[in-house]
Amino acid sequence: MITLRRFIYREVATSVGFVTLAFLALFFFFDLVDELRWVGRGGAGGYQLSQALLYVALSLPQHLYELLPITVLIGTIFVMARLAQSSEFTIMRTSGLGPGRALSTLLLLGGAFVGLTFAIGDYIAPASERAAQLVGVRHIGQLSTGATGAWLKERRGDHSRAINVRGLDTDGRMRGIRVFEFDEHGRVAETLTAEEAEFDPGGEGWRLRQAQRSAFDRSADDELRVQRTRDAERLWPTRISPSMVSAAVLKPDKMPALELFRYVRHLEANGQSAQRYEIEFWRKVFYPLSCLVMVVLSLPFAYLHFRSGGIAGYVFGGVMAGISFFLLNNLFGFAGNLQNWSPWLTAAAPGLIYSAVSLAAFGWLVFRR
Repeated sequence: MITLRRFIYREVATSVGFVTLAFLALFFFFDLVDELRWVGRGGAGGYQLSQALLYVALSLPQHLYELLPITVLIGTIFVMARLAQSSEFTIMRTSGLGPGRALSTLLLLGGAFVGLTFAIGDYIAPASERAAQLVGVRHIGQLSTGATGAWLKERRGDHSRAINVRGLDTDGRMRGIRVFEFDEHGRVAETLTAEEAEFDPGGEGWRLRQAQRSAFDRSADDELRVQRTRDAERLWPTRISPSMVSAAVLKPDKMPALELFRYVRHLEANGQSAQRYEIEFWRKVFYPLSCLVMVVLSLPFAYLHFRSGGIAGYVFGGVMAGISFFLLNNLFGFAGNLQNWSPWLTAAAPGLIYSAVSLAAFGWLVFRR
């Protein structure tokens, strides 16, 4: 039985690796063609071809994270269908590879792919994506989101703050800082602007440069007084961390799960809607588990009876089933955000549905046929 498992693991790993490399090469080509339009633009020296190649190469781990479940499906379906067509799987069944052992064998293999997907999505891809963004924006100058930059909110006692960051430089510095502080009655108590800021190494707040502060003081007879100060450098106390600013500027699906969780807690503590980020967090949690769904989905193909030349149609059908899974996953994400569904159920529902369908098909083929 150990020999059979090693044979299946070797065949599936080889097939999945080949499919993954083919898809990555295709995405590398498309990304490079798209990035070539920026070559020659920018500041001194321009955006060079070597920078474009480095940017595209650093984007590959994110593509690998997104592609791995579907390449696992394609590779495993191909191996199972080929073993069924050549009657090798029939020989394995007569050698003691029953339905339960076959399912447990593929689940163990799927568990290895789950661990690989989690490691890539939570450690390798975010780091490489951050490095790719820093390389890719050298011809633009800064990272930003929308026309007004990123907005964050923070509570300090009875007061609340609205913080706007226009963009992030390639060295991690923030540009165009605007802070609006409101009192307990919702009136503006203080405004603060700065040309740039960086995070204090001691974790006490942000170090603002060329800061301008306007404090609004209302007297007992509701007379308004404004005090203005200017500082070349000012330490501004805040609990907003670099990961929170990155979360507001970068896309949530390209963040590690732990940073997403911290950002969700920050939004909830400050009375902001965190539905979108909660869904993305649970999708990050459940997405690696889709590799298990894919291997379960491929197992029924080993129990089909193929005619000569009929394997391609079944493989194509399995690929379409895998694509429909990812379409349903995205559909549930958008619908859950619009309808305010439970975030964890929104993220887990597509996997549960397809797992139930796969196990039903597996049971029907094994016990009925």
